[in-house]
Amino acid sequence: MKDEEVVDAVLLASRSLVAIAARSLAAAPEDVTLPQFRALVVLATRGTQSVSALATELGTAPSSATRLCDRLVRKGLVRRRESAGNRRQTDLDVTAAGRQVVDQVTEVRRQEIARLVTAIAPARRAMVVDALNELGRAEGEVPEQPWSLGWAP
Repeated sequence: MKDEEVVDAVLLASRSLVAIAARSLAAAPEDVTLPQFRALVVLATRGTQSVSALATELGTAPSSATRLCDRLVRKGLVRRRESAGNRRQTDLDVTAAGRQVVDQVTEVRRQEIARLVTAIAPARRAMVVDALNELGRAEGEVPEQPWSLGWAP
């Protein structure tokens, strides 16, 4: 199989997944933007972050990440605290309310993706799982955490 065919197939799948992602964001409060949601996901999946580290994860300037986090703090979705190791650094954590937003949106996505999975022949699902996990790892994503699956930690 040619690389171009793989790229075309991944593009096709990504269009479907982007559409699902966009629709699922409707489960978040209406004042939570896509960039803010992405910040919540990073904090929820990767844990405490400095503003600088979060900016790097989001591919934005630290000043933009600071403004974004200012809004999330005002909404009660993120909290700031002085870093234990560096008093000049501020660390960011997702709050319980922020985690709830991520959980709600993730659940809507899971339901829509589950609907899509039924269209894949059961005998081919293991190949799909392997390929998608490989793509996710290549992008540096982390697997779903127990909290996002509804399990108690």
